[in-house]
Amino acid sequence: MKPNISTETQQEALAAAKATQRPGQTKEQTKFIAQGIEKGIAEYKKLQKAKARERDKFRKQQLKTKSRPTVEGEDSDTFTEHLESQGQFTSATWVAIALLLLSWIGFAAYYWMATPATGG
Repeated sequence: MKPNISTETQQEALAAAKATQRPGQTKEQTKFIAQGIEKGIAEYKKLQKAKARERDKFRKQQLKTKSRPTVEGEDSDTFTEHLESQGQFTSATWVAIALLLLSWIGFAAYYWMATPATGG
């Protein structure tokens, strides 16, 4: 069963194959290259559709969990788990968070040290 490939995709693939055509390359070879490019484009579109379905599914799941009463903190846990599974929390993110906390602690220490003590 051959996947349905749009004429636009076929034209794009043929244009790309002709653009990279080597001297002495036959029309048949160019046609095979174009078919390979078509398959690559079709596979890419298929993957993008699957990713879009996953995002939509997750968004709907989040909307569903927010609409029903939940235990405090459950939504943030699932959201954090999703972000971690997507690789959103990298080591650079954790370093930035740690630096932010250290700066707040430093500011608080500076503020309390600089404020004159009022003796009673």
